[in-house]
Amino acid sequence: MKASELREMSDEQLGVLLRETTEQWFRLRLQAQTEKLDAPSELRKHRRLIAQIKTVQHQRGREASAAAAAAEAALGAAPPAAAEETKS
Repeated sequence: MKASELREMSDEQLGVLLRETTEQWFRLRLQAQTEKLDAPSELRKHRRLIAQIKTVQHQRGREASAAAAAAEAALGAAPPAAAEETKS
C-alpha cells in the first residue's frame, strides 16, 4: 500500500488497518518460529506497513497540534508561563 493511499484514509480507518496488520504480523512471526513460512517477505511487508501507518498518524498529530498552537496564537492567548508572570 502506498503512503498516498494511507494519507487519504480517515483516522479510524488507519487505526483499524494498524490493528489488523499488527495481528497478521504477530501471526506470521509465530509461524516463522514454529514452521517454515511460504513467503518470508510478508514479514517485511507487514513491518513496513505498520511503520508507514504510524508515520502518517504521527504526522497528523503534529499537524493538529501545530494548528491548535497557531489558532491559540491568533487569538492572542499568552503561553501559560507568561500568564503566570503577569499575575505576580
